[in-house]
Amino acid sequence: MPIPPINGYPLCPSNPLALLENRNTAEHWRIDPTRAALLVHDMQQYFIDAYCREQEPIATVIPAIQKLIAAADAAEVPVFYSVQPPEQKSPRRGLLREFWGEGMQTEQEAAIIPELSPVAHHHIVTKWRYSAFARTDLRHALAFEGRDQLIITGVYGHMGCQVSAVDAFMNDIQPFLVGDAIADFSEEDHARTLNWVASRCGKVIASQEALDHLGAKARAGAAS
Repeated sequence: MPIPPINGYPLCPSNPLALLENRNTAEHWRIDPTRAALLVHDMQQYFIDAYCREQEPIATVIPAIQKLIAAADAAEVPVFYSVQPPEQKSPRRGLLREFWGEGMQTEQEAAIIPELSPVAHHHIVTKWRYSAFARTDLRHALAFEGRDQLIITGVYGHMGCQVSAVDAFMNDIQPFLVGDAIADFSEEDHARTLNWVASRCGKVIASQEALDHLGAKARAGAAS
């Protein structure tokens, strides 16, 4: 089946982690700009067209990711975009076809949304399954960059974002899931994702916390 239209649901700007009920098991983790990378997960036209751009959550998520990309660039933190290719043949698409049909078919559908367009020094990871790690070189690319923390943003929370967080954890990479920089099918799915990741494999943070940690390196560089 194709991606269904997604009804809006609220993200509270004054309390971006309002849906987080569980305490972060890894509360002591802190983003270190010398160790971290940023993942912009599947922010492609095909997936974002399911939302109304003027409504929450996507109206908050896109600007939050924009700020995180800018902060990562300023702190010299590598930025990775995961993207699915169009026109996937049956052997490549595998079981995804049984759940989601043929998927995106055109280059326009596969394009990253204009607000988040990558630039030359950003990394593009072509992905084939829910996880940005499955059948990709993301793990090796992070190791090459000397990175063992991954800040995760994008869509959809309870599928690719959550599974990528689990895969990061399984590869001894600390996942930081940004609660107001991911979007999901529903408020319930969003809440379940935050609470499961917080208690089982990562740390859930607000975008402002990530910005504060990323900005610390830029401020230190300006002061030196």
